[in-house]
Amino acid sequence: MSKSSTTVPLTDKDRRKQISIRGLPVLENVASVKKTFNRHLHFTIVKDRNVATNRDYYLSTAYTVRDHLVGRWIRTQQHYYETDPKRVYYLSLEYYMGRSLSNMMINLGIESELDEALYELGLSIEELEDFEEDAGLGNGGLGRLAACFLDSMATLGLAGYGYGLRYEFGIFQQTIKDGFQCEEPDDWLRYGNPWEIPRPEYQIPVNLYGRVVEQDGKAKWVDTKVIMAMPYDTPVPGYNNNVVNTLRLWSAKAAQKFNFQFFNDGDYLNAVSDQSLAENVTRVLYPNDNYMQGKELRLKQEYFLVAATLSDIIRRYKHSKFGVTASTRDDFSTFPDKVAIQMNDTHPALTVAELMRLLIDVEGLSWDRAWDITKRSCAYTNHTLMPEAVERWSVGLLQHVLPRHLQIIYDINLRHLQEVATRYPGDHGRLQALSVVEEGGDKRINMAYLAIIGSHAVNGVAQIHSELLKTTLFKSFYELSPEKFQNKTNGITPRRWLVLSNPNLSDAIAEKVGENWITNLDELKTLREFADNEMFLRDIQRVKQENKQRLAEWLLKTHNQKINPLSLYDMQVKRIHEYKRQLLNVLHIITLYNRIKANPNGKYVPRTVMIGGKAAPGYHMAKKIIKLVNSVGKIVNNDPVVGDRLKVVYLENYRVTMAEQIIPAADLSEQISLAGMEASGTSNMKFMLNGALTICTLDGANVEMAEEVGNDNIFIFGMTVEEVEKRRQEGYRARNFYEKIPELKQALDQINSGYFSPEDPELFHDIVNSLLCEHGDHYMLLADYESYIQCQGRVDELFKDPLAWTKKSLLNIAASGKFSSDRTIAEYAREIWGVQPALQPLPNPHEGRPGTKNEGEETHGSSASLQDSAKKNEQ
Repeated sequence: MSKSSTTVPLTDKDRRKQISIRGLPVLENVASVKKTFNRHLHFTIVKDRNVATNRDYYLSTAYTVRDHLVGRWIRTQQHYYETDPKRVYYLSLEYYMGRSLSNMMINLGIESELDEALYELGLSIEELEDFEEDAGLGNGGLGRLAACFLDSMATLGLAGYGYGLRYEFGIFQQTIKDGFQCEEPDDWLRYGNPWEIPRPEYQIPVNLYGRVVEQDGKAKWVDTKVIMAMPYDTPVPGYNNNVVNTLRLWSAKAAQKFNFQFFNDGDYLNAVSDQSLAENVTRVLYPNDNYMQGKELRLKQEYFLVAATLSDIIRRYKHSKFGVTASTRDDFSTFPDKVAIQMNDTHPALTVAELMRLLIDVEGLSWDRAWDITKRSCAYTNHTLMPEAVERWSVGLLQHVLPRHLQIIYDINLRHLQEVATRYPGDHGRLQALSVVEEGGDKRINMAYLAIIGSHAVNGVAQIHSELLKTTLFKSFYELSPEKFQNKTNGITPRRWLVLSNPNLSDAIAEKVGENWITNLDELKTLREFADNEMFLRDIQRVKQENKQRLAEWLLKTHNQKINPLSLYDMQVKRIHEYKRQLLNVLHIITLYNRIKANPNGKYVPRTVMIGGKAAPGYHMAKKIIKLVNSVGKIVNNDPVVGDRLKVVYLENYRVTMAEQIIPAADLSEQISLAGMEASGTSNMKFMLNGALTICTLDGANVEMAEEVGNDNIFIFGMTVEEVEKRRQEGYRARNFYEKIPELKQALDQINSGYFSPEDPELFHDIVNSLLCEHGDHYMLLADYESYIQCQGRVDELFKDPLAWTKKSLLNIAASGKFSSDRTIAEYAREIWGVQPALQPLPNPHEGRPGTKNEGEETHGSSASLQDSAKKNEQ
């Protein structure tokens, strides 16, 4: 590494977070926090400072923060009970929450008090945060989006509830051994979870298997096996508005935990076997690699979520206060006015069949009435354009696990096709295209079609994705019911992805334009006024360099990887999948490497390429790509001719907490999927908000990002959706590009010959074969290669001019307002759920902690008065 790029350790002053956005700590509150902290250490953890560990201190801190949530949480639920608003229920099989401590403190406005109190106690809040396990109950964008949406629902004051599964083991821990991905269990609950509250009083029985009989002319589901669904509630605070919503996660418990008969007979294993089998349902999160195999356990997980949630929704609907003296509300005619159910992708699509079952079999409604209620209550979000990623369950499996639901699905489909036949007489092709039941060797139920039929609204997650849904995947359904289809472009929460993860940038922005952008990201547009202000550009540059320096130190400490903090940080972090085209990135790395080797004395922009993400355990090709990245990195990083001009880093075990560390340091964001493949993407938005420039195809939300920031401030390459389709129709032959482009041929030949795997020259043959075989290269890497390499050349040229680069970086930050999840959720609320955001904060609860002498009193210097004093100071 050159002298000029030597890593300089950060001082203690540098390490301490700036707190201007969080306000100055009020001494009375700091004293109160210390008192509460010590009380929890003593009474909750049952230790003193002589024997307590740092993990004990973390737990005491978490319980202290939770105390600040409790009053607001109870008040919020009381408010919902009294006002009986329309409630929004978000059903998702995944929630990628990450860590909660910092996020809770920021949204409550108590971070500075906690920071100061712990500092006075001789503790570091940053060190304690590291003891919190990531709640890895998701895999990539789908689960992280759900987490951002919960934050926005609370911040917008919506009566929103998240429903999911409390997996005992979350998404696996990824370790890299000899360049290969290895999976280890993610035992995230091993030390407990201070944020969750068990609610055994709301356990719900969930039925599986059995058979359907007819009694008194009605279907009855009998001889079922019962699993109990036990809810665990986690608070979800809004930003500075005293609203605390609830994420309810279901855990599977055996109806009968212990069989004494088996035990008495000496059969100790069978004595607890029922418990073990039942609890397997929420034992582990399946990483979905978009090639879903019809696994019985996965089906049981999906139904378990849906069944427990809908029973809970109906219970809450019946028992909510609604202005009359009756204790329950048994009239379901107002159900769609009080309940909005959003299905996050096809995983909860059984909602349609289960709600029908409950309304007909349990509540005694007629079919027509039940169907009207179901359609008006349910809405469906689609997250993929790939037909193979749409869930299809075999009829045989459904008959075995959910016989009553199969009957209901057949009835729904029959009535639906009767309507289609009336509208399109004699059009058998259309009947087939619109049928939920896919005929053939193995009869299957298309869950996306069921979700569409049973919903009043269907949305994609980016403008181009929503349009493609209408013309490709769901074309027939769009022609049948065009009024159902909408677009809701995804977003991210600025609280976690800027205020929390990049405090120095947050403060720099706040100094120029105030703090309203935290809840109204559109306000960042005013930053454009400073695009030619050299002093401000230098400030943005300094923040970026500090973040890069910090990441360089972290990589040296955790990965033993020395990188040049003055190099261009080029990042691609997301699930490893062929359609994400990490392989195209690797081809660029090899091309750069070959250029340096061919001309060692040439002038090159130093570049550090970082790739991170997990491959589904059964996805052979994705795991091979990880090995290739690491093998190429091993050769490149150890070549003395290359030096520190090019480095390759594989970011092991990429997760939310790591994203918060690396995204603020990124210079270049790689969003290089083949046009028409990515539904939206959200990492692109996180990088943009933190000032990285984007190199991308016109795919997913990249299209709208380009519209917002202007094509001059984003690096666009590759074919458009139309060009991809045209090339496919003409008969795509990847080998033509291989034979025509010398640098591409050289790179592929090196991979194929074992240049990067001398220990096993044939190791990567299947990767090259997948690209060059007849009808190979499905994601057209080779067709986009030349355009990508040229575009990377433009990146290098701009990076040579730091001020010009930083100006474009600032314009990207200024243009990222559209991509707030607050905007997305406000659109869902108004256009799908039929509710209005409540921007007025709830009354401030008493700050005095129950059980203390201040109980019921408001502590001096609450977050509200802090805000008032801050506003007076600004004026």
